[in-house]
Amino acid sequence: MSFPSLAERSGVSEPTVKRIFAGQIGEALFANVAAVVDALGMSFGLEEIDADELCRRQARMKAEQIARLVQGTSALESQAVDPTTYNRLVEKSYHELLAGSKRRLWAA
Repeated sequence: MSFPSLAERSGVSEPTVKRIFAGQIGEALFANVAAVVDALGMSFGLEEIDADELCRRQARMKAEQIARLVQGTSALESQAVDPTTYNRLVEKSYHELLAGSKRRLWAA
């Protein structure tokens, strides 16, 4: 499909369509990118997820990150923890993150 055809079909200007395909998506409105994707008969492939599940996933990811840091530091000191202790650390951190401020989940 040509750029002019895609622009007409999506209702997005041709220069914007060209920017999207040039990888300059950050310069395009999400609505325009979505219109182009829709005009191509495609989808973003995003799953719908509720806020609580998103928080649980983020807490799990963050807890595993914390445990890896502890494991790495312990290994440098020749005191690496065993897998059972590592899993307990992940679970403890996970529950603490969920119980605490949601800001902690998203902080770098």
